[in-house]
Amino acid sequence: MGRTLITIGVVLLIIGGIMILGEKVGLGKLPGDIFIQKGNFTFFFPIVSSIVISLILTLILNLFRR
Repeated sequence: MGRTLITIGVVLLIIGGIMILGEKVGLGKLPGDIFIQKGNFTFFFPIVSSIVISLILTLILNLFRR
């Protein structure tokens, strides 16, 4: 149980780091991200950013497995 919690914590730390660095390089504002704002309603769905983050994490995790 302890090892699992540590692993989850490390993964969350990596994801947080990617999100912080990603904001600086434009991640979250890529073409294809859905952003709708009407009056006091805002809807944001970062579909392309999610795909990019998924690809990066897949590459990183595959490097650690080998």
